[in-house]
Amino acid sequence: MKKGILLASLFLITNLFAQNRLELKPGNTNIKINKEIYGHFSEHLGTCIYEGIYVGEDSDIPNIDGFRKDVVEAFKELKVPVLRWPGGCFADTYHWKDGIGPKEDRPAIVNVFWGGVTEDNSFGTHEFLNFCELIGTEPYLSINVGTGTVQEAVDWVEYVTSSNKSPMTDLRKENGREEPWDVKYWGVGNENWGCGGDMAPDYYANIYRNYASYIRGEDFQKVICGPSGGDTNWTETILEGLKGKNHLAQGVSLHYYTLPTGEWDKKGSSTDFGEDMWFATIRNTMKIKNYIEQHLAVMDKYDPEGKIKLIVDEWGTWYDKLPGTKDGFLQQQNTMRDALVAGINLNIFNNNADRISMANIAQIVNVLQSVILTNGPEMVKTPTYHVFNMYNVHQDANLIPIDFETENYEYNGDYIPALTASASEKNGITSITLTNANPKKAIAVNLQLGKDFKAAAGKIITGKEITDYNDFGKTEKVFISDFKIGKIKNEILEIEVPAHSVILVQAQ
Repeated sequence: MKKGILLASLFLITNLFAQNRLELKPGNTNIKINKEIYGHFSEHLGTCIYEGIYVGEDSDIPNIDGFRKDVVEAFKELKVPVLRWPGGCFADTYHWKDGIGPKEDRPAIVNVFWGGVTEDNSFGTHEFLNFCELIGTEPYLSINVGTGTVQEAVDWVEYVTSSNKSPMTDLRKENGREEPWDVKYWGVGNENWGCGGDMAPDYYANIYRNYASYIRGEDFQKVICGPSGGDTNWTETILEGLKGKNHLAQGVSLHYYTLPTGEWDKKGSSTDFGEDMWFATIRNTMKIKNYIEQHLAVMDKYDPEGKIKLIVDEWGTWYDKLPGTKDGFLQQQNTMRDALVAGINLNIFNNNADRISMANIAQIVNVLQSVILTNGPEMVKTPTYHVFNMYNVHQDANLIPIDFETENYEYNGDYIPALTASASEKNGITSITLTNANPKKAIAVNLQLGKDFKAAAGKIITGKEITDYNDFGKTEKVFISDFKIGKIKNEILEIEVPAHSVILVQAQ
């Protein structure tokens, strides 16, 4: 009797591991995961720029040339590879010359998209590019197409990047910057199907060709405004309009926000939710995988060599604003649910690293799915921050293709994959990241490593509750901690991924 029970238990365990199996294909490591996939986005929205990044040199908050010292140090630790600015919708109302020269002479502007607040333009081109140098990140500038001109764009490019004798170069030097900045990423417009001008795709395609023809730089990466979500008609039309001129674009953007309800007018709370909204959020964020596949299929039709890359330069969760916060500031909290969203998206981007060259989570501080929250002199690192910090081992690593099987996570008759994963190799270390979306069940996984390793170690991000978040003046509830795993036997490592967790396994 006991023998029968033992055999039955062994059979159950064997089938459990067989159902959740990840096999590495380490011989196929010629695809690099560009570090820019771990990029961020900063817009003049709410307190992202002012208060979040920039407080001014006279602030009582410790700062370096006006930039918050705590934020600078946090971004350096995070290894932020690229930062997009000044928007977003704000970009297509922003005239860069308003934000240069002596600060006392800069005209104030009204931010018509985000809260109708007045800004003094004390944070402009010099401040942004100097901030990028300070934290060691590549800048990605968004050109004003909605209310701008080709000449305005050309002047900005010259002002920022030219070392030749010219009026814009002279102006930059007058404003205190002798040497040009190294800026290679240029977005030509933002959401031009919506807040960037409400343009038809064929009209925008011609506008893009006009702008891109004059934005000249040997190493420039010019990004055409791509679709929202699954709008393949936009992708098809703009690429049709680019036919014969593919050299004018090095990237096509994609924007996709995860809304728990799928409705813009009532998106759901960022902190007050149960398993229904947990499941809906994870399900909706996983839709990006299909959208990526659909747009890449269209891109293959017009660019079969894959020279034009997909750039997911706005992604993340979008909830209702926190009670008591200003309209148009898009301020929300960041829970264990957001950690899962971040891990899932980054795994998807990693696995498409042959075609995705950059991604930018929205937004870097105090807005939407931010990695940092500030409140006066206080700062907290969100669960999403810790995911980016744990995943940065993938930056510029070689992608390891995987053969992956996972059980489903079922809720109220609907189901999604319970696990997601990606893997890479760098400097002799193999890194595997996994997410478990099931909020109640730990899942056993059989990792087939493909070769013998001497040792393996793990890290984990989780919380006691799916609604846990990190708050000001309180002990962190969601953070990175050590994750105990067993020994590798015959090239196989068996692990158990705890409920609602994100983990990293490294072997060498």
